[in-house]
Amino acid sequence: MQNLSPRHVKTEESLRLGVVSGWYSTKVSGTFVSGPHDSEAACLSRIAEIDPPPAKKKR
Repeated sequence: MQNLSPRHVKTEESLRLGVVSGWYSTKVSGTFVSGPHDSEAACLSRIAEIDPPPAKKKR
């Protein structure tokens, strides 16, 4: 499990970082994993694909 979260990079920050403005999935360390995505929902969808929630154990 990578514990990814969505992060929006605005134009000013994107120029400083040398990336395109948009939503990115990031690790806790701040490293970009995927993106840019058009919306937060699209980013969250990609996070669910990359890092699915743990499966519930059957009793």
